Amino acid sequence: MTVRLDLPPEREAAWKALAQAHGLSLEQWFLHLADQYSPGLPSPPAVDDQDQRPIWEVISENMKNVPPEDLALLPKDGASQIDHYLYGHPKRDQ
Repeated sequence: MTVRLDLPPEREAAWKALAQAHGLSLEQWFLHLADQYSPGLPSPPAVDDQDQRPIWEVISENMKNVPPEDLALLPKDGASQIDHYLYGHPKRDQ
């Protein structure tokens, strides 16, 4: 069976990051979540090929193909204003 989800890019990116933080692909992460809400069904086999690299190496690899012009579009205050960019909260005074 194939299930297709049309996700906004920011939600897809956030879920991919969350899945990777748990050493899973996005598909594996959704299966894990589905298993939590469907007790009694058999679980898929465990994944043994989890990425054991430090997170900074994973991020570095994921970022290596991002064009410089796209990186230039990222906000300079992204870390200090994370709640604004992720959740739409008003920007904090600096």
